[in-house]
Amino acid sequence: MKQIFIVANKEFHDGLRNRWLVSITLIFALLSVGLTYFGAAASGVLGVASLSTTVASLASLAVFLIPLIALLLSYDSFVGEQESGTLLLLLTYPLSKSQLLLGKFIGQGGIIALATLLGFGASALLLYFQLGDADIFSAFGLFIFSAILLGLSFTAIAYLISLSVSEKSKAAGFALITWFLFALAFDLALLALLVGVEEGVSQQGLTQLMMLNPADVFRLINLSGLDASGVNGALAAAINASLSQTQLIAVLAAWVVLPLMLAIFIFKKKKL
Repeated sequence: MKQIFIVANKEFHDGLRNRWLVSITLIFALLSVGLTYFGAAASGVLGVASLSTTVASLASLAVFLIPLIALLLSYDSFVGEQESGTLLLLLTYPLSKSQLLLGKFIGQGGIIALATLLGFGASALLLYFQLGDADIFSAFGLFIFSAILLGLSFTAIAYLISLSVSEKSKAAGFALITWFLFALAFDLALLALLVGVEEGVSQQGLTQLMMLNPADVFRLINLSGLDASGVNGALAAAINASLSQTQLIAVLAAWVVLPLMLAIFIFKKKKL
């Protein structure tokens, strides 16, 4: 465990030196506070929106932003160090491949987790001071926790990409393609399935398909307990699914663990 935390500490401080933590926190804080304050502008009202409106707006923002940032932060974690020759140097130390990978994951995951907590926590504080409702912290606690899991899941996916290609430029390309598929194309494909299939897709079948996308699982977690009257598309058909929030969180956690285990397996088999 000592070796893992040494690597994690190095990765976290590298993120601090590269301004990743500060940049991500500022992006999350500015956008979340802006959405919190201007969330009701479309209806002609300027000011702090309701809790449901704010969480729904932030979930729609986070589902695009967090996966992209996680992929950009981690896509070159292994292929970049392999190209520069530092990966072989690291493995000359008394450090196994699994310890190196887990250390990197904890360090980079810590950057995403802290930035998410600080950035979106600013919206929770703003809402609390304006509305004075203690339920805000429980709702935002679930939102921030699930947002961290979403970021960790795409960090693990980025490791799969980084370990599966031989060039940093290819890893960057596959990272952007992965973001496009999960954040945009997947929901469009589900919507086309709903419209195009003559007999339609049952709610249970649609929900099972949505479990194949961590971004959709994240949205289900945060929208299932809110007023979903403004939700459209495939998500609206699955919003009242029989899965509980606890089950959905377990699915999202599986999207962290399974890609990470697969990445460890690939790294152990990889010849450097």
